[in-house]
Amino acid sequence: MTVPQPPQSAQPAGRESGVLPPEDRERSPYTGWTRAHWEATADNLLQAVVPFASPRNALINLPGARPSWAGPRSDGLEGYARTFLAAAFRVAGSGGQDPHGYLARYGEGLAAGTEHPVTEPGLDGKDPDAWPVIPDTRQAIVESASVALGLRLTRPWLWDTLDDKVRTRAVDWLLPALDPPPIDNNWWLFGLTVGGFLLDAGVETERAQASVDRALERIDGWYRGEGWYSDGDNQAFDHYNGWALHFYPVLHAHLSADRALLDTYGERLRAHLDGYRRMFDANGAPMPFGRSLTYRFATLAAPWLGALTGHTPLSPGATRRLASGTLRHFVDHGAVTDQGLLPLGWYGPYAPMLQGYSGPASPYWASKGLLGLLLPDGHPAWTEREEPLSAETEDAVTTLRAPGLLVQSTAADGLVRLHNHGSSSVFGPADPNYARFAYSTRTGPSAAEETAAIVDTAANPGSDTTPAATPDNHFALLVDGTPTGRGPVEPLGGGPGWAASAHTPRRADGSELAGVRVVSATLAHGRAEVRVHLVTGAAPGTPVRQTGYAVPDDGPTAQLHAVHSFTGDYGQPRTVPTGSTPFGEHTRTACLDGTVPDAPEGALFVSIASLTAEPDPAPARTLAEVRLSGSHDIHVTWKDGTTSALTLTADTATAP
Repeated sequence: MTVPQPPQSAQPAGRESGVLPPEDRERSPYTGWTRAHWEATADNLLQAVVPFASPRNALINLPGARPSWAGPRSDGLEGYARTFLAAAFRVAGSGGQDPHGYLARYGEGLAAGTEHPVTEPGLDGKDPDAWPVIPDTRQAIVESASVALGLRLTRPWLWDTLDDKVRTRAVDWLLPALDPPPIDNNWWLFGLTVGGFLLDAGVETERAQASVDRALERIDGWYRGEGWYSDGDNQAFDHYNGWALHFYPVLHAHLSADRALLDTYGERLRAHLDGYRRMFDANGAPMPFGRSLTYRFATLAAPWLGALTGHTPLSPGATRRLASGTLRHFVDHGAVTDQGLLPLGWYGPYAPMLQGYSGPASPYWASKGLLGLLLPDGHPAWTEREEPLSAETEDAVTTLRAPGLLVQSTAADGLVRLHNHGSSSVFGPADPNYARFAYSTRTGPSAAEETAAIVDTAANPGSDTTPAATPDNHFALLVDGTPTGRGPVEPLGGGPGWAASAHTPRRADGSELAGVRVVSATLAHGRAEVRVHLVTGAAPGTPVRQTGYAVPDDGPTAQLHAVHSFTGDYGQPRTVPTGSTPFGEHTRTACLDGTVPDAPEGALFVSIASLTAEPDPAPARTLAEVRLSGSHDIHVTWKDGTTSALTLTADTATAP
């Protein structure tokens, strides 16, 4: 594959002060970036927030976005804590050298924020620098971890130099974070991180150790194998595995020099990275899947952590190629504003992907992706020549059985697709960031469709109601003209080149279609995807719909081809609007329609899909020959002559 050459005219941040050092195409043939580029990017981001600091630097109140549900005071603390983490990586990785005076600034903010903290619920306080306290503002628990980790990393140059009164106030502010958290998920690790710092500083050690032990015990119950945790007692698998569930315990074990702990959690990280590294496009884009996507290059926390601790399947050159490719991808694609700030969105601002807890400074959890700066100048991850990513060396389909994900990449274009047969949203089944059957590094998902009060005019031609945007990569029954949503995912397993799941469809009001069940499977090979859905319990004549990828006009080529049970088998799909995605304001998708036949054992619907950036791709129908036999046996002969087979029932998916 040709080595990608990013546009030479692209300038990070669009500011004169954001100009980066010259590229080094000898050491970094894929990205041109070196450690100096990372330092400059971190400095640009840190300098850009200075004008928005409170009088004594305790809060950073960024402009241009709606506040989070925690309120402006908490949002200001978030701005301080998350940028402090970036400053800590920058200074600690330079052996304490701090030519920009970051630690003086954040030290002043620590003293000011804890001097007159806001202690009454709902009372904003008169001090413009005052921090909200943890018992009254639960979001402060999240930020306490960044404060504590920043203090731990810079302890010789900051904490150890502070006045005793300031240290006492800071400890008093941090201590409530050691208690069990109000949310039973990755939030346990914030207390672990605060506890790790207090242990390191020799303060409240017994209570701190108890918090560490409780957190590790809790997350161990969520470990599903192959390096994957669920984010609580649920089926939520996403980027939180890397930037939270591995990040905090592995970094704590490393900083504690606890070999036994690192042997356990470091090996889990290694296993995670073996699959996770495949979710990055050759152009640098990570997979836009799951919640909190506005954290962007926080997706690099796990790869860098593997390099820092030695628990990684990636070579040093491959680690830097992956990391620099992703950071540069966001910088070159507008993820930094003209003011040098990270807006709420993916590239530029994009409100549909946000959660209620997202505030103006939330994107600065991306600071976790700067963890690589802890590696000194002479580390092999900075000195060895870049090596290609998995996505650009060969076609691959990787089955991640623990989270129920299928990762598909093609070397000709470096594009990566993710097929979801295992992960469900913590916010409910209608969340487009989890509910789609497929995602890619260059498309969708389309924004929430808001179908509850809208009738689909394609299914009801007489209606004069404006239709909703059709959800992409979705299979639905149409109830009164409105497509059903995908209920919570029930994984049914996976094997080489395939994964399967089941769900109970839901109406637009969230109620289940009682007695109806959809068993779905994806078989993938090269750029081809065979999509199979077995519908049981639905009334004959019920309309169904299969959609493909949502692509903007300048996006890759998406194809969808009917194989079985759709209107006019082997017919062409129609094209419908899918609304906005992070990649474009207006997108469209291919769409196949059909109806449930009178089939007591269930109705099978089969199609072939493809997404590719290759020029003039062959039609999808040429990529595979699909043959059906028995009740629901699927036999696929791929274009290169290799074969796959799968059998579906109302409860199982099995391969011979």
